[in-house]
Amino acid sequence: MDTTSAAVAFVASLVLALALVHVPLGDYMFRVYTGERHTRAERVIYRLVGARPEVEMTWPVYARSVLAFSAVGVLFLFFFQLAQGHLPLRLSEPGTEMTADLAWNTAVSFVTNTNWQNYSGESTQGHLVQMAGLAVQNFVSAAVGMAVAVALVRGFVRRHTGELGNFWVDLVRGTVRILLPIAFVFAIVLIAGGVIQNFQLNEQLAQTVGGGAETITGGPVASQEAVKLLGTNGGGFYNANSAHPFENPTAWTNWVQIFLLLVIAFSLPRTFGRMVGSRKQGYAIVAVMGAIALVSVTLTNLFQLQHHGTVPSAVGASMEGVEQRFGVANSATFAAATTLTSTGAVDSFHDSYTSLGGAMTLFNMQLGEIAPGGTGSGLYGMLVVAIITVFVAGLMVGRTPEYLGKKITPREIKLAAAYFLVTPLIVLVGTAVSMAMPGQRASMLNSGPHGLSEVLYAFTSAANNNGSAFAGLTGNTEWFNTALGLAMVFGRFLPLIFVLALAGALARQGYTPTSAGTLPTHRPQFVGMVVGVAVILVALTFLPALALGPLAEGIH
Repeated sequence: MDTTSAAVAFVASLVLALALVHVPLGDYMFRVYTGERHTRAERVIYRLVGARPEVEMTWPVYARSVLAFSAVGVLFLFFFQLAQGHLPLRLSEPGTEMTADLAWNTAVSFVTNTNWQNYSGESTQGHLVQMAGLAVQNFVSAAVGMAVAVALVRGFVRRHTGELGNFWVDLVRGTVRILLPIAFVFAIVLIAGGVIQNFQLNEQLAQTVGGGAETITGGPVASQEAVKLLGTNGGGFYNANSAHPFENPTAWTNWVQIFLLLVIAFSLPRTFGRMVGSRKQGYAIVAVMGAIALVSVTLTNLFQLQHHGTVPSAVGASMEGVEQRFGVANSATFAAATTLTSTGAVDSFHDSYTSLGGAMTLFNMQLGEIAPGGTGSGLYGMLVVAIITVFVAGLMVGRTPEYLGKKITPREIKLAAAYFLVTPLIVLVGTAVSMAMPGQRASMLNSGPHGLSEVLYAFTSAANNNGSAFAGLTGNTEWFNTALGLAMVFGRFLPLIFVLALAGALARQGYTPTSAGTLPTHRPQFVGMVVGVAVILVALTFLPALALGPLAEGIH
């Protein structure tokens, strides 16, 4: 089988697997978030945190709960990292202590579901911090995104009320009933595939090509690897992330990892369709996600397999930065999937990609990671784009736009526009300021357009809560630790607040019956319009920056 055929078969098997689980997993999540009964374990958790599960929340209360929970998580993880030298299961290497700015960056990174890493995991973070700090945030930060998505869907469903549900119930159910059981099963699958799971610090021996032995840090990797991908977190136990053989040993575990980072985000539209009472609406949303994703995966593979751009047009040139056991096509598919979602895990180094291949990874994130996007955040991001599309269509026919029985008034469109504009503002301002500072330009490995791409990629990744990097940029400086940390905070919580405010505004409305002038939002015409609006909005916002970076490099 040639390379192209193998790539097509690899992608086709992923599509088939995602299609098979779309309905059962989506229906299961629908039952999780709409059921009224609480399990005994959940009631114990509610008592421990002082939550009252029977009390519904308005959007300001829901938002304050999210922010308070996340703030506590940042503070705990910040001090946990600084104190790890005095705790069990610490690393013994001298000089691996966390600085305050790096601890801040890492704490914010994991709480915001970004998992940007300015450190080498196997030499910096002890096993206790990895398990009780980072892995815990992998679960709860993903559950927060899912909770906010469900709150927005309730805004479409409910009428004449300001209540959106209970954040603590949504958080606990998402963690206990969805993320934990699936992660548990796939941790075992990964162990069967060769991913390690132990408590050894510096006793893993690997035979080198020259016949010697190399000491490699062991650890509880499989348990963290499963949720790292399932929750679209992306933080690696090792610096090489999913390119490391202890995290991702074989081609079939590589397939499993791509499947995991896509499965919940591609199933949530089914949950959405069930909650709004129209499965067709869910199919329309997943069709938009699938169309964008397939085009992105195809183009990324094409640009990498043609090896035109940064790397020379020679046989095997695109293998630079790519693991032999995966190959170019499977690595390109992983790169597209991890940037289309908010995962950020990597099994190859994007800094070595062709100029247009690297541009695709940037463009995927600049779309807002909506195809299918992060766990929860992808769904609410796509629904915001759908609202903007309905508004544009309403302007074209001179009619008040409506979506799912709710009118899109100036209040709703202002909140949707604010959601869309805040991330590009963070990215472009952060990149411009960094490029204007000579000391910070020295952190770039490359000069010229590729160096600009490294900085632009860093702020795009941070503000969109992705976490992957071009890898050529030295990010562990006071400036980048602080600036990228702020980009993660504002890129996560400002859009989240706008989404909850939008949900509250929708919930207070009544129901507007469908009429002859209502735009059908479940047909292929609407799917095409949403795709077009998403691409055009990103092109208008980011094309000048892309033209100075990867596009300029591609035509150099």
